[in-house]
Amino acid sequence: MNKAPFFSLNDKDGNVVSLDDFKGKWLILYFYPKDNTSGCTREAIGFTEKKEEFKKLGAEIVGISKDSEKSHQRFSEKHNLNITLLSDPEHKVHEAYGTWGKKKMYGKEYFGTIRSTFLIDPEGNIRKEWKKVKVKGHVEEVLKALEEEIKK
Repeated sequence: MNKAPFFSLNDKDGNVVSLDDFKGKWLILYFYPKDNTSGCTREAIGFTEKKEEFKKLGAEIVGISKDSEKSHQRFSEKHNLNITLLSDPEHKVHEAYGTWGKKKMYGKEYFGTIRSTFLIDPEGNIRKEWKKVKVKGHVEEVLKALEEEIKK
């Protein structure tokens, strides 16, 4: 079991949020490429819709992208998101979690966010990770994995 890399980033309102804030709770930490794109919007809405179910299991949800705080603010308002979104413009946290890498689109290679999710236990250990996430059905899959981990 790996320790989750420490992070400390600003949310949409400029508040600093760090891994330590979630000690004693389960944390769903997900990395997504860009605010207001179709897949990222579906994923954020999916986590928002299931937030209460995660909360009942003692879990918080945090999304990270390299978008600015302002962008997160507009994204949250536009889609009524009530999950924490953090800004990692220099992709340092992305790199610590291995979610920044070479991607290919339309035959072009570039560096960007590899859509990924991490299930972190109350002691700060990564219990499960999903890399190169497909959005459809993902939120339900994470919820199910959390339920299974809690039963262990």
